[in-house]
Amino acid sequence: MRFALRVPLALAVPLVFTACASIGPPMPPSLDLPKPPSDLQGVRKGDQVILIWTIPTRTTDRQTINNLGPTEICRGLLSELTECGTPVGRAAPVQIATPHKNNAKQKTSESYTDTLPAQVVGDVPSATITYGVEVLNRENRGAGLSNQIRVPLIRTLPPPENFKAQVTSQGVVLNWSGASAPSIPQVHFAYRVYRRKQDQQQAMVVGDLPVGSETNYTLTDSEIEWEKIYEYYADAITIIAEPNKPEVKVEGADSPQVKVFADDVFPPSVPIALQAVFSGPGQKPFIDLIWAPDTDADLAGYNVYRRTERRSFVKINAELVKMPSYRDSNIEAGHTYFYSVSAVDVRGNESARSEESSEEVP
Repeated sequence: MRFALRVPLALAVPLVFTACASIGPPMPPSLDLPKPPSDLQGVRKGDQVILIWTIPTRTTDRQTINNLGPTEICRGLLSELTECGTPVGRAAPVQIATPHKNNAKQKTSESYTDTLPAQVVGDVPSATITYGVEVLNRENRGAGLSNQIRVPLIRTLPPPENFKAQVTSQGVVLNWSGASAPSIPQVHFAYRVYRRKQDQQQAMVVGDLPVGSETNYTLTDSEIEWEKIYEYYADAITIIAEPNKPEVKVEGADSPQVKVFADDVFPPSVPIALQAVFSGPGQKPFIDLIWAPDTDADLAGYNVYRRTERRSFVKINAELVKMPSYRDSNIEAGHTYFYSVSAVDVRGNESARSEESSEEVP
Protein backbone atom coordinates (compact mmCIF):
# COMPACT_ATOMS: atom_id res chain seq x y z
CA MET A 1 0.00 0.00 0.00
CA ARG A 2 2.83 2.43 0.75
CA PHE A 3 4.36 1.86 -2.70
CA ALA A 4 1.05 2.55 -4.43
CA LEU A 5 0.66 5.90 -2.60
CA ARG A 6 4.13 7.14 -3.52
CA VAL A 7 3.66 6.88 -7.29
CA PRO A 8 0.79 9.44 -7.62
CA LEU A 9 2.61 11.85 -5.30
CA ALA A 10 5.80 11.78 -7.37
CA LEU A 11 3.84 12.35 -10.57
CA ALA A 12 1.88 15.24 -9.09
CA VAL A 13 4.92 17.46 -8.41
CA PRO A 14 5.94 18.19 -12.02
CA LEU A 15 2.28 18.63 -12.97
CA VAL A 16 1.84 21.38 -10.39
CA PHE A 17 5.14 23.11 -11.48
CA THR A 18 4.13 23.07 -15.16
CA ALA A 19 0.74 24.60 -14.45
CA CYS A 20 2.31 27.48 -12.46
CA ALA A 21 4.77 28.37 -15.28
CA SER A 22 2.02 28.81 -17.85
CA ILE A 23 0.10 31.37 -15.82
CA GLY A 24 1.02 35.08 -16.01
CA PRO A 25 -0.59 38.54 -16.21
CA PRO A 26 -1.96 39.34 -19.69
CA MET A 27 0.02 41.92 -21.72
CA PRO A 28 -1.96 45.07 -22.63
CA PRO A 29 -2.40 45.68 -26.36
CA SER A 30 -0.02 48.24 -27.93
CA LEU A 31 -1.51 51.66 -28.64
CA ASP A 32 0.84 51.85 -31.65
CA LEU A 33 1.56 55.55 -31.07
CA PRO A 34 4.80 56.78 -32.70
CA LYS A 35 7.32 58.10 -30.21
CA PRO A 36 7.57 61.91 -30.66
CA PRO A 37 10.79 63.09 -32.35
CA SER A 38 13.30 64.79 -30.07
CA ASP A 39 15.66 66.22 -32.69
CA LEU A 40 13.51 68.70 -34.63
CA GLN A 41 15.65 71.40 -36.26
CA GLY A 42 14.76 74.37 -38.39
CA VAL A 43 16.42 77.02 -40.50
CA ARG A 44 14.88 80.10 -42.02
CA LYS A 45 15.60 81.17 -45.61
CA GLY A 46 13.78 84.35 -46.58
CA ASP A 47 10.08 83.80 -45.88
CA GLN A 48 10.47 80.01 -45.70
CA VAL A 49 11.33 77.77 -42.75
CA ILE A 50 12.86 74.36 -43.52
CA LEU A 51 12.12 71.79 -40.78
CA ILE A 52 14.03 68.51 -40.43
CA TRP A 53 13.47 65.65 -37.98
CA THR A 54 14.14 61.92 -37.63
CA ILE A 55 11.23 59.62 -38.40
CA PRO A 56 10.45 57.46 -35.34
CA THR A 57 10.79 53.70 -35.71
CA ARG A 58 9.42 52.81 -32.26
CA THR A 59 6.14 53.36 -30.47
CA THR A 60 5.77 54.90 -27.03
CA ASP A 61 5.67 51.34 -25.58
CA ARG A 62 8.91 50.41 -27.40
CA GLN A 63 7.32 48.36 -30.11
CA THR A 64 8.25 48.50 -33.77
CA ILE A 65 5.98 50.84 -35.72
CA ASN A 66 3.99 49.10 -38.44
CA ASN A 67 1.36 51.69 -39.36
CA LEU A 68 3.10 55.06 -39.62
CA GLY A 69 0.83 57.88 -40.74
CA PRO A 70 1.36 61.54 -41.68
CA THR A 71 3.19 64.17 -39.61
CA GLU A 72 1.40 67.35 -38.58
CA ILE A 73 3.33 70.61 -38.73
CA CYS A 74 2.51 72.82 -35.76
CA ARG A 75 3.21 76.55 -35.51
CA GLY A 76 2.34 79.32 -33.05
CA LEU A 77 3.41 82.72 -31.77
CA LEU A 78 3.52 81.58 -28.15
CA SER A 79 6.94 80.75 -26.70
CA GLU A 80 5.72 77.19 -26.03
CA LEU A 81 3.02 75.11 -27.72
CA THR A 82 0.84 73.02 -25.41
CA GLU A 83 -0.84 71.25 -28.32
CA CYS A 84 -0.74 71.31 -32.09
CA GLY A 85 -4.17 72.83 -32.58
CA THR A 86 -4.84 73.38 -36.27
CA PRO A 87 -1.72 72.23 -38.15
CA VAL A 88 -0.28 74.54 -40.78
CA GLY A 89 0.65 71.57 -42.94
CA ARG A 90 1.15 67.83 -43.13
CA ALA A 91 4.06 65.73 -44.28
CA ALA A 92 2.97 62.58 -46.11
CA PRO A 93 3.65 59.17 -44.55
CA VAL A 94 7.10 57.77 -45.26
CA GLN A 95 7.75 54.11 -45.93
CA ILE A 96 10.53 53.08 -43.56
CA ALA A 97 12.76 50.33 -44.86
CA THR A 98 13.56 47.55 -42.40
CA PRO A 99 17.14 48.23 -41.27
CA HIS A 100 19.76 45.59 -42.00
CA LYS A 101 20.97 43.72 -38.94
CA ASN A 102 24.43 45.18 -39.49
CA ASN A 103 23.01 48.71 -39.60
CA ALA A 104 20.29 48.59 -37.01
CA LYS A 105 20.86 52.22 -35.94
CA GLN A 106 20.22 53.66 -39.39
CA LYS A 107 17.97 56.72 -39.23
CA THR A 108 15.68 58.26 -41.83
CA SER A 109 15.03 62.00 -41.89
CA GLU A 110 11.95 63.86 -43.02
CA SER A 111 11.65 67.52 -43.96
CA TYR A 112 8.95 70.09 -44.55
CA THR A 113 9.12 73.68 -45.84
CA ASP A 114 6.68 76.17 -44.33
CA THR A 115 6.03 79.67 -45.67
CA LEU A 116 5.73 82.41 -43.05
CA PRO A 117 2.69 84.69 -43.30
CA ALA A 118 3.79 88.19 -44.33
CA GLN A 119 1.93 89.77 -41.40
CA VAL A 120 4.07 88.06 -38.73
CA VAL A 121 7.42 89.23 -40.14
CA GLY A 122 8.62 92.60 -38.87
CA ASP A 123 11.35 94.76 -37.33
CA VAL A 124 11.35 93.44 -33.74
CA PRO A 125 14.68 91.64 -33.16
CA SER A 126 13.38 89.48 -30.29
CA ALA A 127 10.20 88.29 -32.04
CA THR A 128 10.08 84.56 -32.75
CA ILE A 129 7.65 81.89 -33.92
CA THR A 130 7.52 78.38 -32.42
CA TYR A 131 7.45 75.10 -34.35
CA GLY A 132 6.83 71.50 -33.38
CA VAL A 133 5.73 68.36 -35.20
CA GLU A 134 3.49 65.47 -34.21
CA VAL A 135 3.89 62.10 -35.92
CA LEU A 136 0.62 60.17 -36.27
CA ASN A 137 -0.26 56.57 -36.96
CA ARG A 138 -2.65 55.50 -39.71
CA GLU A 139 -5.60 56.14 -37.41
CA ASN A 140 -4.41 59.78 -37.11
CA ARG A 141 -3.48 59.34 -33.48
CA GLY A 142 -0.26 60.66 -31.99
CA ALA A 143 1.58 60.75 -28.68
CA GLY A 144 2.15 64.52 -28.60
CA LEU A 145 4.53 67.15 -29.87
CA SER A 146 8.20 66.80 -30.62
CA ASN A 147 10.78 69.10 -29.10
CA GLN A 148 10.01 72.70 -30.03
CA ILE A 149 12.18 75.28 -31.77
CA ARG A 150 11.95 79.05 -32.15
CA VAL A 151 12.62 80.84 -35.42
CA PRO A 152 13.33 84.62 -35.66
CA LEU A 153 10.69 86.78 -37.31
CA ILE A 154 12.98 89.68 -38.25
CA ARG A 155 12.60 90.85 -41.84
CA THR A 156 15.08 89.94 -44.58
CA LEU A 157 16.06 92.04 -47.59
CA PRO A 158 15.23 91.00 -51.16
CA PRO A 159 17.94 89.07 -53.02
CA PRO A 160 20.50 91.05 -55.05
CA GLU A 161 19.37 92.17 -58.48
CA ASN A 162 21.31 92.08 -61.76
CA PHE A 163 23.82 89.67 -60.24
CA LYS A 164 26.67 89.23 -62.75
CA ALA A 165 30.11 87.59 -62.87
CA GLN A 166 33.05 88.47 -65.12
CA VAL A 167 36.40 86.70 -65.38
CA THR A 168 39.39 89.05 -65.16
CA SER A 169 43.12 88.66 -64.61
CA GLN A 170 42.52 89.29 -60.89
CA GLY A 171 39.82 86.61 -60.57
CA VAL A 172 36.04 86.62 -60.93
CA VAL A 173 34.53 90.06 -60.41
CA LEU A 174 30.93 89.96 -59.12
CA ASN A 175 28.57 92.92 -59.48
CA TRP A 176 25.01 93.47 -58.34
CA SER A 177 22.53 96.12 -57.26
CA GLY A 178 20.70 96.07 -53.96
CA ALA A 179 18.40 97.91 -51.61
CA SER A 180 19.47 100.43 -48.98
CA ALA A 181 19.64 99.10 -45.42
CA PRO A 182 16.71 100.03 -43.15
CA SER A 183 17.53 101.52 -39.76
CA ILE A 184 16.58 98.96 -37.09
CA PRO A 185 18.21 99.09 -33.61
CA GLN A 186 20.46 96.06 -32.90
CA VAL A 187 20.07 94.84 -36.50
CA HIS A 188 22.38 95.22 -39.49
CA PHE A 189 22.48 93.70 -42.95
CA ALA A 190 25.07 92.27 -45.34
CA TYR A 191 25.20 90.71 -48.79
CA ARG A 192 26.86 87.29 -48.90
CA VAL A 193 28.29 85.72 -52.06
CA TYR A 194 28.64 81.95 -52.57
CA ARG A 195 30.72 79.92 -55.02
CA ARG A 196 30.35 76.28 -56.06
CA LYS A 197 32.42 74.22 -58.48
CA GLN A 198 30.36 72.62 -61.21
CA ASP A 199 31.14 69.08 -59.99
CA GLN A 200 30.42 69.81 -56.31
CA GLN A 201 27.20 70.19 -54.32
CA GLN A 202 28.55 72.15 -51.37
CA ALA A 203 28.89 75.90 -51.85
CA MET A 204 31.43 77.99 -49.99
CA VAL A 205 31.24 81.61 -48.87
CA VAL A 206 33.31 83.98 -51.01
CA GLY A 207 32.75 87.04 -48.83
CA ASP A 208 30.34 89.49 -47.19
CA LEU A 209 29.71 93.16 -47.95
CA PRO A 210 27.82 95.37 -45.47
CA VAL A 211 24.61 96.86 -46.82
CA GLY A 212 24.72 100.64 -46.64
CA SER A 213 23.14 103.54 -48.45
CA GLU A 214 24.73 102.70 -51.82
CA THR A 215 22.93 100.55 -54.38
CA ASN A 216 25.81 99.11 -56.45
CA TYR A 217 28.19 96.48 -55.08
CA THR A 218 31.36 94.77 -56.32
CA LEU A 219 33.29 91.81 -54.89
CA THR A 220 36.32 90.07 -56.46
CA ASP A 221 36.90 86.34 -55.94
CA SER A 222 40.66 85.87 -56.33
CA GLU A 223 40.75 82.34 -54.83
CA ILE A 224 39.65 80.52 -57.96
CA GLU A 225 41.40 77.78 -59.91
CA TRP A 226 41.86 78.55 -63.58
CA GLU A 227 40.21 76.38 -66.22
CA LYS A 228 37.32 75.44 -63.88
CA ILE A 229 33.58 76.10 -64.19
CA TYR A 230 31.99 77.89 -61.24
CA GLU A 231 28.46 78.81 -60.20
CA TYR A 232 27.89 81.97 -58.15
CA TYR A 233 24.87 83.31 -56.27
CA ALA A 234 24.22 85.74 -53.42
CA ASP A 235 21.70 86.54 -50.73
CA ALA A 236 21.10 89.17 -48.05
CA ILE A 237 21.90 88.32 -44.42
CA THR A 238 20.03 89.88 -41.49
CA ILE A 239 22.21 89.98 -38.37
CA ILE A 240 20.65 90.42 -34.93
CA ALA A 241 23.12 91.62 -32.28
CA GLU A 242 21.17 92.01 -29.02
CA PRO A 243 23.14 92.75 -25.83
CA ASN A 244 24.23 89.68 -23.82
CA LYS A 245 22.85 87.30 -26.44
CA PRO A 246 24.54 85.24 -29.16
CA GLU A 247 24.51 86.82 -32.60
CA VAL A 248 21.71 85.52 -34.83
CA LYS A 249 21.94 85.44 -38.63
CA VAL A 250 18.92 84.98 -40.89
CA GLU A 251 19.46 84.35 -44.59
CA GLY A 252 17.29 85.88 -47.27
CA ALA A 253 16.28 84.32 -50.57
CA ASP A 254 18.98 83.51 -53.13
CA SER A 255 19.66 85.47 -56.29
CA PRO A 256 19.63 83.60 -59.63
CA GLN A 257 22.84 81.64 -60.22
CA VAL A 258 25.42 82.70 -62.79
CA LYS A 259 27.92 80.29 -64.36
CA VAL A 260 31.41 81.23 -65.54
CA PHE A 261 34.36 79.39 -67.07
CA ALA A 262 37.56 80.67 -65.48
CA ASP A 263 39.59 80.59 -68.68
CA ASP A 264 43.02 82.11 -68.15
CA VAL A 265 43.71 84.18 -71.24
CA PHE A 266 45.42 86.90 -69.23
CA PRO A 267 49.18 87.41 -69.58
CA PRO A 268 51.46 88.26 -66.64
CA SER A 269 52.53 91.78 -65.86
CA VAL A 270 55.06 93.42 -68.16
CA PRO A 271 58.59 93.23 -66.67
CA ILE A 272 60.09 96.55 -65.56
CA ALA A 273 63.45 98.11 -64.69
CA LEU A 274 65.46 96.30 -67.37
CA GLN A 275 69.19 97.13 -67.36
CA ALA A 276 71.98 96.02 -69.73
CA VAL A 277 75.65 96.08 -68.58
CA PHE A 278 78.71 95.28 -70.78
CA SER A 279 81.72 93.37 -69.43
CA GLY A 280 84.74 92.70 -71.61
CA PRO A 281 88.28 93.71 -70.64
CA GLY A 282 90.42 90.67 -69.78
CA GLN A 283 87.73 88.12 -70.62
CA LYS A 284 85.33 87.03 -73.29
CA PRO A 285 82.91 89.94 -73.70
CA PHE A 286 79.26 89.60 -72.67
CA ILE A 287 76.27 91.75 -71.74
CA ASP A 288 74.42 91.01 -68.50
CA LEU A 289 70.69 91.77 -68.29
CA ILE A 290 68.78 92.18 -65.04
CA TRP A 291 65.20 93.31 -64.31
CA ALA A 292 62.65 93.44 -61.52
CA PRO A 293 61.07 90.01 -60.83
CA ASP A 294 57.48 89.45 -61.91
CA THR A 295 55.22 88.64 -58.93
CA ASP A 296 52.39 86.82 -60.75
CA ALA A 297 51.56 83.56 -58.97
CA ASP A 298 51.38 81.56 -62.21
CA LEU A 299 54.61 82.89 -63.71
CA ALA A 300 56.54 80.25 -65.70
CA GLY A 301 59.51 82.34 -66.87
CA TYR A 302 60.73 85.03 -69.23
CA ASN A 303 61.64 85.50 -72.88
CA VAL A 304 64.57 87.73 -73.90
CA TYR A 305 64.50 89.68 -77.16
CA ARG A 306 67.42 91.45 -78.88
CA ARG A 307 67.95 93.64 -81.92
CA THR A 308 70.63 95.78 -83.47
CA GLU A 309 70.18 99.13 -85.10
CA ARG A 310 67.62 99.15 -87.93
CA ARG A 311 66.72 95.49 -87.22
CA SER A 312 63.68 93.84 -85.63
CA PHE A 313 63.65 92.08 -82.26
CA VAL A 314 64.44 88.36 -82.22
CA LYS A 315 64.00 85.99 -79.26
CA ILE A 316 67.44 84.75 -78.21
CA ASN A 317 66.64 82.26 -75.42
CA ALA A 318 65.93 78.63 -76.41
CA GLU A 319 64.01 77.89 -73.18
CA LEU A 320 62.15 80.08 -70.72
CA VAL A 321 64.48 82.00 -68.43
CA LYS A 322 63.54 81.12 -64.86
CA MET A 323 65.31 83.98 -63.05
CA PRO A 324 65.10 87.75 -63.76
CA SER A 325 68.57 87.84 -65.32
CA TYR A 326 70.28 86.75 -68.52
CA ARG A 327 73.83 86.77 -69.95
CA ASP A 328 74.25 87.37 -73.69
CA SER A 329 77.69 86.17 -74.88
CA ASN A 330 76.86 86.15 -78.57
CA ILE A 331 77.95 89.72 -79.23
CA GLU A 332 80.45 91.44 -81.53
CA ALA A 333 82.58 94.53 -81.12
CA GLY A 334 81.42 97.74 -82.72
CA HIS A 335 77.69 97.04 -82.32
CA THR A 336 75.00 98.51 -80.11
CA TYR A 337 72.49 95.95 -78.84
CA PHE A 338 68.92 96.68 -77.77
CA TYR A 339 67.09 94.34 -75.38
CA SER A 340 63.54 93.77 -74.18
CA VAL A 341 62.00 91.00 -72.02
CA SER A 342 58.51 89.53 -71.59
CA ALA A 343 56.88 87.34 -68.92
CA VAL A 344 55.12 84.03 -69.66
CA ASP A 345 52.66 82.17 -67.40
CA VAL A 346 52.09 78.43 -67.01
CA ARG A 347 49.40 78.43 -69.70
CA GLY A 348 51.64 80.09 -72.26
CA ASN A 349 50.15 83.58 -72.04
CA GLU A 350 52.92 86.08 -72.81
CA SER A 351 53.00 89.67 -71.68
CA ALA A 352 53.94 92.61 -73.84
CA ARG A 353 57.66 93.34 -74.02
CA SER A 354 59.30 95.63 -71.54
CA GLU A 355 60.84 98.98 -72.34
CA GLU A 356 64.14 98.71 -74.20
CA SER A 357 67.55 98.85 -72.64
CA SER A 358 70.67 99.19 -74.82
CA GLU A 359 74.41 98.68 -74.43
CA GLU A 360 77.34 99.37 -76.79
CA VAL A 361 80.14 96.86 -77.37
CA PRO A 362 83.39 98.79 -78.04
